[in-house]
This record gives sequence, structure tokens and C-alpha cells, in this order.
Amino acid sequence: MRPWIEKQRNILDFALSSLSRRKGKNIALVTVYSVLVLLLASVMFFTHALRKEAVLVLRDSPAMIVQRMVIGRHDLIPAGYADSIRTVKGVSGVRGRLWGYYFDPVVGANYTLLAPETFEHPAGSIVIGAGVSRSRSAMPGDILPLRGYDGQLVYFTIAGVLSSDSELVSSDLMLLSERDFRKLFHLPAGVYTDIVLDVRNSKEIPTVAGKIVRLLPDTRPITRSEVLRTYDSIFDWRSGIVVVILSAVALAFIIFAWDKASGLSAEEKKEIGVLKAIGWETSDVLWLKFWEGTAISLTSFLAGLLLAYMHVFWTPVSLFEPVLKGWSILYPEFRLVPEISPYQVATLFFLTVVPYTVATIIPSWRAATIDPDAVMRS
Repeated sequence: MRPWIEKQRNILDFALSSLSRRKGKNIALVTVYSVLVLLLASVMFFTHALRKEAVLVLRDSPAMIVQRMVIGRHDLIPAGYADSIRTVKGVSGVRGRLWGYYFDPVVGANYTLLAPETFEHPAGSIVIGAGVSRSRSAMPGDILPLRGYDGQLVYFTIAGVLSSDSELVSSDLMLLSERDFRKLFHLPAGVYTDIVLDVRNSKEIPTVAGKIVRLLPDTRPITRSEVLRTYDSIFDWRSGIVVVILSAVALAFIIFAWDKASGLSAEEKKEIGVLKAIGWETSDVLWLKFWEGTAISLTSFLAGLLLAYMHVFWTPVSLFEPVLKGWSILYPEFRLVPEISPYQVATLFFLTVVPYTVATIIPSWRAATIDPDAVMRS
């Protein structure tokens, strides 16, 4: 075993010196290779980190949301439905919610308006998200006009700006009192946008949902797990779009790598012929090319991985933000918490390193099986 290890060490040293003799060509190859890994890894890291953020944000969300459906669409739900839901065994903490959307023609964006259970500011006050503050250049103490249901402007005093720590979900959010919410949208008393509830035993959530549908057939319960699955499918779909686009880049690189490996230069063929002439076996030549390919692929892989990490978690703007965050006007500004899955790294490794290494060995095996004199004369 020891002689074999020593032999491999000598082959590796020769492989590194061989790569250094073709420095310019290999630097160009490593650069292209690293950019490919950077693009693919950025998509994977960004998607996984966003999914993790969504899970953390939704962790404290209500166990179930109950909506009233009219002709297949979400409609206002009477307050009496909450009283009926309270009679279902296992349900706790039933409460109605008031929320809706407001289109701002000034910036061309949709805001989310929410009336929380407790609003500590006086009537006529509003609390806005950081994205709204940036887009409208609005700060606490400023007056923010919103157009009401009758077309008349309703003036609100900005009481505060939501913390940027929650900007992932609060960038376009506005908080106001229930009285002001109903006045702005001309919403009568006794109706809510939906009803949220908690379930004492999380294992009974599907059972409780079934009981609510039987009790109130025109309602649709939405569980927390269903919301999480929706976010997963959205992120998978959006990341899939980017990956499909980048697959053309990956295919071009594979063709490039195969062409580079199969079209051995005269210098490389001569080198193989000399090694065969001085007693190197075919297996030794293959090990040489294996170590050369591994050195290039691992260097490119690690460089691309590091650049992708810096790109996603250190820089303020990502190449793929518009696609992976969505097509909203108000993009939230937040720093993603580094979250890398070993499965993703392993998948990326087998997609980028293994194909290139194989592509360099096969043509070298063909050249190594030819007679040394014929190789050097070609």
C-alpha cells in the first residue's frame, strides 16, 4: 500500500507541474468553470435560504385560516361564523381578521393593509413598512393620503415605520385601526376578511378542518402546512425557471470540456508518448489525467462555491432576486441568514465535477493505448 501511495504522490506532483506549464489555458478554463458553478450554486443557495426564511416566518402563524367562498372566490365572512367555529371540539383562540390590498398609483405598487387586534396609536394614525417608506419617502410624522372607497382622500399621520428585521413580510405592509380600516373601505360592522384559529392538538388539525367544512359548507379551511407547501412549490418553480435557463450554459460548458479533452494538443500527446516511452503504464497516464482534471475541477468548484456564498449572503443585490423574490414593485431589503444544505453541495458536485473529470480521462485513455512512437509522430 505504501509504494502505491508514494507512486500516486509522484504522479500528482507531475500533474501539477504539467498544469503550470499550460498556465494561460488552464486559468481561462478555471475561470469559465468557476462562473458556471457560481451561477448554479447561487440559485441553489438563494432558493434554500428563502425557503428557510419562509419557514421561520410562518412558524408562529395561525394553525388554520377559514375563508368564506362565494362562486369559487374568497368573500367577506360574517362574524357569526366565528361563534359557530368555537363550538367545534379542539378549537381555541378564534378571532376575525381585517386585511386587504390598496393600489398606489403614485408608485404603481400594491400595499397590504391590516387592522391588528390591538393598535396602540390614536385614530387617523398608520404604521408603514420599510418598503412603503422608501418608495413614498415617508417618515414618522408625515401625512400619507389614501383614496377611500368613494374616491375621496383620507389623510393618515405616519406613527412609525416597521422594523427592517421583518422586512421579508412587512415591506409593503400598513397597519391601522379597525375603525379606520372599515371607514377607508366602507366595510360594515359584523364582517371580516377571514377567521383565524388555533388548535390545541396539532395532530387534530385535519380532523378540525373536516368538521368546519361540514358545519359551514361555504368555507375553506387553509392549514399552516398547506401554506408552507405552497411556498415550497413557488420557490421550486421559480428556481426551476432559472435552472432551465442556466442549463444552456451548463450544456455549452460540457461541450467545451469534452472538446478540450478530446482534442489533445500536440504538446499533450507528445507528453503522453514520452511518458509511455520511459516506462509509464497506461494506468499511470490515466491517473495523471485524473489528477489534472480533479485539480482543475476542484479548484473551480471551491472557487465558484465561495463566490456564490459571497454573492448570496454578503452582497445587497442578487442576480436572481427579481425572479426568486417575485415580480413585486416593492422589493424587500433584508440580509439572508446563511443556510447551506449538504445535499445541495453534493448535488452540485456531481453535476459539475464528475462530468468534467470523466470527460478528461476518456480521450487520454485513447491516446495512452496507442504506440508511443505513433503518438509522438502525430
